[in-house]
Amino acid sequence: MPDFSDIAALDEVALRRILDDSRARKKQRAGLPRGACDADRPLEGRILAMIFEKPSTRTRVSFDVAMRQLGGQTIEMSGEETQLGRGETVADTARVLSGYVDAIMIRTSKHSVLEELAEAASVPVVNGLTDRSHPCQVMSDILTFEEHRGPIRGAKVAWVGDGNNMATSWIEAAARFGFALELACPEELAPDMAVVKWAKAQGATIGITQDAVAAAADAACVATDVWVSMNDESADGKSAATARHNLLQPFQVDARIMAAAQDDALFMHCLPAHRGQEVTAEVIDGPQSVVWAEAENRLHAQKGILNWCMT
Repeated sequence: MPDFSDIAALDEVALRRILDDSRARKKQRAGLPRGACDADRPLEGRILAMIFEKPSTRTRVSFDVAMRQLGGQTIEMSGEETQLGRGETVADTARVLSGYVDAIMIRTSKHSVLEELAEAASVPVVNGLTDRSHPCQVMSDILTFEEHRGPIRGAKVAWVGDGNNMATSWIEAAARFGFALELACPEELAPDMAVVKWAKAQGATIGITQDAVAAAADAACVATDVWVSMNDESADGKSAATARHNLLQPFQVDARIMAAAQDDALFMHCLPAHRGQEVTAEVIDGPQSVVWAEAENRLHAQKGILNWCMT
């Protein structure tokens, strides 16, 4: 059965199939209570193991509710609660879990852990987030964009801030979904150029600048992320955070940046957000913000992903 490790690992046909399923299931659930299952219960009798080596709110709850609504069940584990925390190899854990469950979702710091898990497991493995990418979130973002603005193909999206794991998944999505992506990042926090090179080889239109206003010009969507994430914490966290803040201050998404975009441009943020840092309260709480729709759509997008992986 197929893994959902990265957007680049799937072609547009598979990605569109996932989104179409997500959209249809969301529509069919209109008016139903959250605890009610989908009408067809495609994952009845299936079990998803959820491994969290990093804290989570949206990923944890959305995957759990997604499996329940699809008729399945979940088992939740932290890194400390598994033998991974006591020195068992990732491959051995993958083999053991493959004998108990029907799929594994992992949220981890090291992308190499996801890769090793997927290689050794005999059941599908889903990337809930790594230090390299966050594909489930960007699938939710594409779903949200198209709900509000129609097909994303041919549109322009601006990424403003750190060239981090979210930026990587946006770059891969630009190649698969056919939209233009302009990234405005400090030179010291530039996106992964290997991913940019891959996307351009796939025919994607990718631009990189250090001018946030220029990046946002005529964009249909402006997206950003926190300045200091869990991946950036260190023993010298305070000084490191201060340095990142200084680098990223010119990239704060404010009214000036949104004014450069299209009049009806959307603002996106994967959350959690820090008002007054990467985005002003005026923007995130304003009429162009769709962050709450994005958050809800994590549930619907992941239902499409889980259904695709297991059926």
